Amino acid sequence: MKIRVNIQLKNGVLDPQGKAVHHALSSLGFNGVNDVRIGKQILLDIQESDKEKALSNVTAMCEDLLANTVIENYEIEMM
Repeated sequence: MKIRVNIQLKNGVLDPQGKAVHHALSSLGFNGVNDVRIGKQILLDIQESDKEKALSNVTAMCEDLLANTVIENYEIEMM
């Protein structure tokens, strides 16, 4: 089963990489961009046929390792 995990910084958490990209876009003349937030995407291919069990396992992976839940939110998408 293929699973996509999207991880973003929570609102209110400073995103220096996003600010740097926003500044670079502005410097290149892309002035219509109001804000940039940088996240990460993790693609997993797991050996599980039960969707509920897969969701439970991937949630545990996110909570234990993949996301820093103090400053990041994550979203799991079954593909």
